[in-house]
Amino acid sequence: MSIATMRGDNGTTGLSGGIRVSKASLRVEAYGTIDEAISSIGFARSICANVEIKTEAKRIQRELFKVASAISTPPESKKGIPPIDDSLVDALTAAVHRIEAIPGILSDWSVPGEDAAAAAFDVARTVCRRAERLAVRVTEEGIALQPNVLRYLNRLSDLLWLYGRQIELEAGVDARLRDETTAGPRWSRAW
Repeated sequence: MSIATMRGDNGTTGLSGGIRVSKASLRVEAYGTIDEAISSIGFARSICANVEIKTEAKRIQRELFKVASAISTPPESKKGIPPIDDSLVDALTAAVHRIEAIPGILSDWSVPGEDAAAAAFDVARTVCRRAERLAVRVTEEGIALQPNVLRYLNRLSDLLWLYGRQIELEAGVDARLRDETTAGPRWSRAW
């Protein structure tokens, strides 16, 4: 059996359960962007020296396959929609709170690039934010998603940003957006 089925040569793909749709559909764009986030996190994990972050990132990659499946499974599918339950979101929230409690972690916005692994997690964060925006568009188009899909992606984006800051802090690099020569407000939760 080959992965080159050629069934998608006409611009369609199969959702979970076998329903064919355009590869340009919003649902496909959303779960495809989650696939991109999985790969981005994998790259960040591959160059990260922090064992705890690496372990958590791999667990998150596995969870994202479930989130993508929840998006790619329409209600009319014979395959059941995998539940994205509160425990997945709660685990991310706990990790956010744990990292936020590290002294010096929230000093300012960061300019990515002072540390390769931190920058890679920043790239993964931006891909995750795009997946979140697409999931919101899916719901705005009238396609029902489990509420925890949006909560999960929102929380994950926060956590990926914090991974970058933790890595920078541990590496002793200064990637702050503002310093003595650059005026402006410090970090804000509003962004």
